[in-house]
Amino acid sequence: MTPPLDRDGIRAIIPHREPFLLVDEVTELEPGVRAAGRYLVKPDDWYLAGHFPGNPIMPGVLQVEALAQLGAVCGLAHPDFAGRLALFAGIDDVRFKRIVRPGDVLDLECRITRLRGPIGKADATAHVGGELACRAGITFALTTVEAGA
Repeated sequence: MTPPLDRDGIRAIIPHREPFLLVDEVTELEPGVRAAGRYLVKPDDWYLAGHFPGNPIMPGVLQVEALAQLGAVCGLAHPDFAGRLALFAGIDDVRFKRIVRPGDVLDLECRITRLRGPIGKADATAHVGGELACRAGITFALTTVEAGA
């Protein structure tokens, strides 16, 4: 896989689909090492109608999910893990530093700090206009899970 990857390229690596695919483009990719990408917060995104009416804000938990999806692309793009499923195993040291609103572009970065066996750890950040919006340490499991299991 050679970046940039559009949504079709991303869907070829991870199983996430609309409306829950929260990465629009992968701009940099070193499989199993690091990735960078972006997500445009659209005014009609499904979660904004209720969070909050008249004052739409991207929920922090979805910012972390976007980071995890980018991390999944990074891990699952490695040939040793292709075709697996990346699942959350832990989230540490999460901090939200800025409100994210419709029209904002989340610039996502993820660096895998440990990948041994099926368990990995990553440091991830999301910026808007160069300003830190969110950071988190993510622990994940790369597993084989049968559909419908």
